[in-house]
Amino acid sequence: MAMVSLRLNKEEEEYFKAYSKLTGKGLSELFKTALAEQIEDEFDLKLAEEGLKEFEEDPVAFSLDEMKKMYDL
Repeated sequence: MAMVSLRLNKEEEEYFKAYSKLTGKGLSELFKTALAEQIEDEFDLKLAEEGLKEFEEDPVAFSLDEMKKMYDL
């Protein structure tokens, strides 16, 4: 398993350790979760921006009933 080093000042260290203690989760788990969520949020934003651009170029929209008919629902 790979190991990554992270530099923290004293205030950051105390802050993160206090949160770790509060949640009962280890720092490694907290950092991995936070980074994964940040990456997911950025991917979601990129997809949303691309979707909006595509819609602005060809603004076609369908009602819920139309979508149900299109997908036999």
